[in-house]
Amino acid sequence: MQVEQKIRGVDAVALRVQLVPEPLRTQDPPPKGTPQLEVGLLTGGQDRHYAVGLVTALMEENIALDVIGGDEIDGPEFQENPRARFCNLHGGHHSANLTRRISRILGFYARLFRYIVTAKPQILHILWNNKLEVLDRTLLMLFYKLARKRVVLTAHNVNAGRRDKKDSRLNRITLKLQYRLTDHIFVHTNKMKEELVAKFDVGAEKVTVIPYGINNAAPSTCLTAQDARRKLGLHSNEKAILYFGAIKPYKGLEYLVTAFHNIAARGEYRLIIAGERKKGCEEYWRAIEQAIERDPSRNKVLQKIEFIPDAEIETYFKAADVAVLPYTDIFQSGILFLAYTFGLPVIAADVGSFSEDIIEGRTGFVCRPRDADDLASVVLQYFDTDLYRELENRRQGIRDYILSKHSWDLVASRTRNVYLALLEEEA
Repeated sequence: MQVEQKIRGVDAVALRVQLVPEPLRTQDPPPKGTPQLEVGLLTGGQDRHYAVGLVTALMEENIALDVIGGDEIDGPEFQENPRARFCNLHGGHHSANLTRRISRILGFYARLFRYIVTAKPQILHILWNNKLEVLDRTLLMLFYKLARKRVVLTAHNVNAGRRDKKDSRLNRITLKLQYRLTDHIFVHTNKMKEELVAKFDVGAEKVTVIPYGINNAAPSTCLTAQDARRKLGLHSNEKAILYFGAIKPYKGLEYLVTAFHNIAARGEYRLIIAGERKKGCEEYWRAIEQAIERDPSRNKVLQKIEFIPDAEIETYFKAADVAVLPYTDIFQSGILFLAYTFGLPVIAADVGSFSEDIIEGRTGFVCRPRDADDLASVVLQYFDTDLYRELENRRQGIRDYILSKHSWDLVASRTRNVYLALLEEEA
């Protein structure tokens, strides 16, 4: 489909899309006062944004939580609420020599086994596995079952090994075992549920689709778009394109860089690359870096190749005119919803469920994956639409859209219902 055809069809598409979904049918509201449910939440010591959003919403549902994490997860959201007990079993992830790293990992697993033996919650909810994936999927799962715990798993990626081109027979076997031993699985899209059923023989009744909750851990202050642009050294006449997040091969940054070479020659455009180069991706990033340096547009590329702390996130999303997700393989991305929370439109490759979460002409556009020419064409066309020209007036509508579909209240309500059903089966 050509970009021009896409844009001409915007009104027809918009008419078919309900921005506000039907109210969720839930069980009776949870009682106030003493929590009726107790859950051990295993964070894997990572993804603080997701953990904060889920914990905060579950506590509103009158659920008491043991939050198993480390220094990178800990914060006032857990320490200042009597319904959350933060168990720092991971500690810090500071660099150390091999012997100390091994000692730290083994110490964590010893503390985790001790916690499971003494833990009061009958439900364990795994958000992420720990460092030793094979151990977590096999022996640790068996130990949870021997301890008579009901296990819930949020599968953010059905098979990350396939996505990262690192799939193997061992990977698939251990994944299948974990999925089989888990009592219930949460996924974020219908396509993910279909893959679980088709590729891993998981019963459909054992899988619940929940939205990917919006990032409410990154602060949003009174910083204006003009102030954000000044902080990054952007001029008022420059059109800013943002790539944000970890730099990994499946995220397709090389296609955006190639597209930008075409875009930059056509006017005052800037490309912002803000994110951390992940371990093992050094060669991948080096090739991209060389491509940037070889092109005459290199001075139009702003690079911030490091971890971006929460306090700085809003600067990038408020300074940009559009975020681009040129991914080659993914089901869903938190970056899409992070952009939406700042009212920023998104242009994404048509992979996973991006086309379901982008309303063309209202919240962004999609392009063909692995096609730098099509990506360049869509980006240029975006800057010729009312969505860009009226961006400041459109931002609130984008924020309202994502709040209606991906609120943590919605996630917590469905999660609580699964917890209750598991405990009823046990009774």
